[in-house]
Amino acid sequence: MTNPAAVEDVPIGGDDIRLGQFLKFAGLLDSGGNVKEVIADGLVTVNGDVDRRRGRQLQVGDIVGFEGHRVRVSH
Repeated sequence: MTNPAAVEDVPIGGDDIRLGQFLKFAGLLDSGGNVKEVIADGLVTVNGDVDRRRGRQLQVGDIVGFEGHRVRVSH
């Protein structure tokens, strides 16, 4: 069983990335259509708050949550 409090670091190789890109890059979703839908439906959080902006710029240290997974943007 996965620890719900655990946060997985996902290195992006830069300083920022858009939320939609990050969801695919981190392996949480596999298609742009799915990304658009789950963000619009309010199923994604950034730093604990629902964010419905697919183009939101994430910075290193931001934590994205989706379906019980929490992943942190890292270098």
